[in-house]
Amino acid sequence: MSLGYAEKLSYIEDVGQVGMTEHFDPPHVLQEKIERLAMLVQKSKHLVVFTGAGISTSCGIPDFRGPKGIWTLQREGKALPEASLPFHRAMPSMTHMALVELERAGILKFVISQNVDGLHLRSGIPREKLAELHGNSFLETCPSCGVEYLRDFEVETIGLKETSRRCSDKKCGARLKDTVLDWEDALPSKEMNLAEKHCRIADVVLCLGTSLQITPACNLPLKSLRGGGKIVIVNLQKTPKDKKANLLIHGLVDKVISGVMDFLNLQIPPFVRIDFFQIILTQALSSDKKNVNWNLRVASVHGQKAPLPFIKSIEISFLENQGYKSAVLQKEPFQLKRRTLQAKSFEMVMKFNFIDSCGCPSTEIIVPLNFKVSRDCFELDKDAILQKLRHTAIQESCCGQNAVVERNAVLTPKTDVIVYAIVTNVIRYKKTTEALEADSLSNGVKRRRESANGTETSRKRSEVHRRKPRF
Repeated sequence: MSLGYAEKLSYIEDVGQVGMTEHFDPPHVLQEKIERLAMLVQKSKHLVVFTGAGISTSCGIPDFRGPKGIWTLQREGKALPEASLPFHRAMPSMTHMALVELERAGILKFVISQNVDGLHLRSGIPREKLAELHGNSFLETCPSCGVEYLRDFEVETIGLKETSRRCSDKKCGARLKDTVLDWEDALPSKEMNLAEKHCRIADVVLCLGTSLQITPACNLPLKSLRGGGKIVIVNLQKTPKDKKANLLIHGLVDKVISGVMDFLNLQIPPFVRIDFFQIILTQALSSDKKNVNWNLRVASVHGQKAPLPFIKSIEISFLENQGYKSAVLQKEPFQLKRRTLQAKSFEMVMKFNFIDSCGCPSTEIIVPLNFKVSRDCFELDKDAILQKLRHTAIQESCCGQNAVVERNAVLTPKTDVIVYAIVTNVIRYKKTTEALEADSLSNGVKRRRESANGTETSRKRSEVHRRKPRF
């Protein structure tokens, strides 16, 4: 994270002195409060969760007001925390995934977030049950037809500006915009209206990891009081709304939520990250009609000019000693040009080397090439394929599994497009108090996991409304 970037974000939370010091409830008091919170959650009819930066510190994303927070370090004249891993590889925390399970169980009705890290959406919270008040660093939206596009890379602009991509709907084609607010931008009315609606009917509003200082967002939980709702605040620093809370818990968010899940006898589901890429094979006959000139390109599903941030390099070889020269594609665009005999069919081995933040170093895919057979479009059940990939990854506790999820053919020029889904991270969360105490720092530098690699980094904010995400 750069200083300029942090300065851009400082509008999100006021730079006042409230909440600088961290407070921890004594263990016996904390346990009693966790049980009280679990009872409130269990009995709730309309639970709303309101989250801030503190929910993502265990993902390696710094908060603002903690001892190692961005503004704390700025005031002390210290260097800002270095991100050891890219922002786009940040993984959901234990709390993110616990909220997913609460939603699946029918307990959690709505999530309101001030974060732009996109981790609620990535974790599996349904889009229609999520309001990202400050936008999402990985989300683009079409101002014309309203379709949203969730990316695997950080969108290059903030401030609701036009990006370099267009809506993929052939009837639309409008220039897309980012969703992250800048200094002068008002909170999106659709998001605020939806958030306010749910707070008004909530019987419990659970505030997690937020200083509750940014207006008007910080006043949303108070909307529940008029209807007899209760407010619970879980935060290490004091907040201006503490006196309004029915229950105030000073403890690590992951530890508190883990205790609640234990009390409710609910399992925190593992997180499986699936990324996508496409292999584009274009071919043309040589002038003598004996050879095929072909071009292979590995590209992002978000557009051929979009980055492929999780792939470091690609090694290409050929089976059965075909005599074709191997190649290593070191950087984007990942592209290979070859000439082969038209009558020859062969298999190509593609070894994908991933960046360090992926849970496995590489995986291999065998691609059959037969230039005599034209391929038609295949209708595949993408949801079923992805579900099977997740299930297999969880069962095997490893990543690298892959499958074809889409296949298309273009006649002129003759082109085959194959879209692959690949598991790049599998994270299991330890739900024991001992694991949390052994693995946690006050500003969350470590992650709670049993397998796969972790994540550290930081950056923007996020937006909402019910729209259809597209890959």
